[in-house]
Amino acid sequence: MNRVLITGITGFIGSHLAERLLKKELMSEKNEVHGMCRWRSPRDNLINIYDKIELHEADLLDQGSLIALLNEVKPDQIYHLAAQSYVKTSYEEPISTLTTNVIGTANLLEAIRITGQKPRILAITSSEVYGQVSTTDIPITEECPLKPHSPYGVSKAGQDLLINQYTMSYDMNTIRIRNFTTTGPRRGEVFFMSAFAKQIASIRLWKQEPVIRVGNLESIRTVCDVRDMVEAYILACNSEVRGEVYNIGGVETMRVGEYLQLMIDLHFPKHGGNRPAIMIVNELFRPADVTLQIPSIDKFKKDISSSWEPKIPIDKTIKDMVEYWKDELTKNPWKLKQVTEG
Repeated sequence: MNRVLITGITGFIGSHLAERLLKKELMSEKNEVHGMCRWRSPRDNLINIYDKIELHEADLLDQGSLIALLNEVKPDQIYHLAAQSYVKTSYEEPISTLTTNVIGTANLLEAIRITGQKPRILAITSSEVYGQVSTTDIPITEECPLKPHSPYGVSKAGQDLLINQYTMSYDMNTIRIRNFTTTGPRRGEVFFMSAFAKQIASIRLWKQEPVIRVGNLESIRTVCDVRDMVEAYILACNSEVRGEVYNIGGVETMRVGEYLQLMIDLHFPKHGGNRPAIMIVNELFRPADVTLQIPSIDKFKKDISSSWEPKIPIDKTIKDMVEYWKDELTKNPWKLKQVTEG
C-alpha cells in the first residue's frame, strides 16, 4: 500500500490528481490517498471521491499542524500543490502570496525534517519563475534564468530554490515540476480559458448577454489538459530521479485570442444570432504580463518518460470545460456573477 499525501487536494489539479491515483487498476500498487486542506476549503471538487479519501485539516502557516499531520499519516509520497496560485491576486496581495508559497513551503519542509520522515516529495512550481523571456530562449528549457515578473512568480522561484536547498542540506528525496499553463474542467474562473468557458456556458444557457469580457488577448501560451498533466506528475514522483527540476507543458501553442476564437467557433454557428461579441476590459489586464510561454519538455522525456505526451486534444478540453460550467451554473445560479480574469 502506497500512502500518498496531497497538499491542496481540494483544488483544481489536486482533485484530478487524487482521482487518477485512486484508479488502482492503472497502478502497479494501490494508493491510499490522504489530503491536506484548511477547514474553510470548499470540498466541491472532491464530490466524486469524497468517500474514497481521507481528509486532514492543517495549514501551511501552522507548523504544529503539519507535524501532527505527518505523524498521523506517515506518507510514502507527498505531492505539494497547495499555494496562492493566481498571478493577478499576487499584485493585490503580495505579502500573503509570498507568505503562503515560500514560508508555507518552508514550514512543510521543516515539519518533514523535524519528524525525521523520508517521503518522496514532488513539488509544483510554475513557468512564471522564468518571467518574460526573449524569442531566443524559446522553447524554454530548465537552464533559462529565473527572472519572475510578478509577486507570484517571485514566490514560486523562492519555493523552487528552497526545495533545492533542503534537498542538498538534508538529503531530502525531492523532484520539482515547473508547470506551464494547465486547464480543464474545475479550473477556477479567474484563469483565462476557464473565464471564457464560463461566459460561453452562461450565454449558451441564455443567462448572459452575448458578450465575452476579456483582458490581454496577445499573450502566447502552450496549454496542457490537467488530466494529461497529472499523468506526468505520477510518472515523475514514481521515478528514481532525485533533486532535479523539469518543465511540463502541452503542445498546443496559440495566442490567447486564438484560444478564445476556437472556443467560440466550437459552440456557436459562425452566422448565428447568439454568436458573442468580444469586449476588451482594461481592468482585466495584469500590471505586467508574461506574454511568451512555450516549454521544452525534452529533459522530462529523456530522464522520466520518453512516451509521455499530452493525449487529450484541445477541442475536448474546451468542450469539457464548457460542459462543466453549464452544469455548475445550472446547479448553483449564484455563480453567474460577473467573472474577472486576468
